[in-house]
Formats: sequence, C-alpha cells, structure tokens
Amino acid sequence: MRAGSFSPNHIGNDAAIINLVADQLRKRGCEVNLYSEEQFLSGAVTEHIILNMCRERRSIQLLQEREDAGDLVINSGYGIENCTRERMTRILIGSNIPYPESLIVDTDEVVKDRLAKAGFERSWVKRGDMHTMHREDVSYARHPQEAQEILQEYFLRGMKRAVINKHLEGDLIKFYGVMGTPFFYWFYPFEAGHSKYGAEKINGAAKHLNLDVAALHAICAKAADILDVKIYGGDCIINADGSMAIIDFNDWPSFAPCRAEAAPVIARMVMSEIKKYANGK
Repeated sequence: MRAGSFSPNHIGNDAAIINLVADQLRKRGCEVNLYSEEQFLSGAVTEHIILNMCRERRSIQLLQEREDAGDLVINSGYGIENCTRERMTRILIGSNIPYPESLIVDTDEVVKDRLAKAGFERSWVKRGDMHTMHREDVSYARHPQEAQEILQEYFLRGMKRAVINKHLEGDLIKFYGVMGTPFFYWFYPFEAGHSKYGAEKINGAAKHLNLDVAALHAICAKAADILDVKIYGGDCIINADGSMAIIDFNDWPSFAPCRAEAAPVIARMVMSEIKKYANGK
C-alpha cells in the first residue's frame, strides 16, 4: 500500500483501489497479502510477485532491486521513478509525446528573464526530484516574477531541482488507463467536482472542445509504455484546435471515479503478467 505522506487528500481513495484489486485477485484464486509501505521497507515482504503503489525513494530502490533479482513487480520500480517530474519531462519530450514547453532548472537559478523571453507569461512550477507530497509542490505562477518567487520558496524548502511548464489554455481532462487492455476512462474534473488541490479552477469550466478519444488513448498508452507503467493516470489539456498535451502522468493513481470498473481490469492484467512470469520461470 502507498505511504500516507504520498497520498495527499487521497489516502482513502488509494487504499480503496488496492483493496478492490486484491479482492478481485482472490476471486481468481490468488493468495494476496497486504502490507504497508513501511513493512515493505522493513523486509517483511518475502513474496516474489509484488503489486505495489509505492512512492518512497527507498521503496523505489528496493523494488528495483527485487525486479533485478527476478521478482515480478507491478508497477515497475523503474517506471515509478520515471514518473518523478524531471525524469518524466525529459522522457516525454525526448519521445515526442505532446507535452508543454518546459524549463528544467536549479531552484537557486534566476529564471524570470528566461521565462519572459521564452513566452512563459503564465506557468506551473513543480518540484522535480520526486512525486508530489504537498499542495505547494505544484504551483501556478501568473507571471515570471511570481514563478521566480515560487522557485525561491522551493530552494528554502530544500528542493534542488524544479520543472517549469508553460501554462496551456484549453479543456482540462483527467484520464485513467491499464496497459495491454482496452480500459480507458476520462472525464472533466471541473464538472465532476473532482479535485486534489483546486488547481482545475485555473482553466475553469470545460468548453467541450473537439476531443479525439482514440487519439488521446493512443498517446497515453504510448507514454505508459515509454515510462514503463502498466497502471496509470494523469491529466491532459485539449486545445481549441483539437490538439492535446499531457501535463501530468502518474503511476497507479486512485481511479476514484471509476474504481469499481477498473479493479477487475487491473486484476486481469496482473493475472496475465503472472502467467507470463510463470512461463518465463
């Protein structure tokens, strides 16, 4: 299970989805033991098939070690690490996945002139070293000077690196998917009242711009494959011309609005991976 510090405003939702998936796996004949992330770190997990929602830096390293030793790990510890902000930004841009123009910077840099020159009038400043833990780890800046001030706050909080995304106008969409399956769920969070920090209010009510769902699913599936995460979710902006850009991509989100539909799909995907793993053995 995910440590509470990495489930800001979503502790119950994150616990709910992993418990539902565990129940679905039990119905398919699996013996499933649930552990906290702290128990995993203490060495309590001896099983060789590990389904996890871990986010702690030490947990990710341990997952990678277990994977390298031959255990089946879903999501991969390498995939989880790829979803930390700086790595994700470099990988998605380098793989030609639609993504906002971005600057990757040290938090003690002076960047306001660079932002103004690059046309980043409005932007999002995000911690680059790890997953989001607090509301302030993803901050909206109304102008370059404010972005500079946010960066200074990050520096004072001990963060060394940050990603600055150019703000994109358009409809904000949240999505969830499971690799290797047709499952793909999307919705407008503003309309659904779905919020973690209230940031969806920045773009406001959806205008229901033209959306090619099949194209969005294809882009998200490609991103999941490149990042190496089988259970994924994130956020996307649909522009007025119908083009789209992923603005966030997460390893195993809460699936809160669709967990009942997602849980059996995740379980079937896991069973398929277990069969491959067993045959490989």
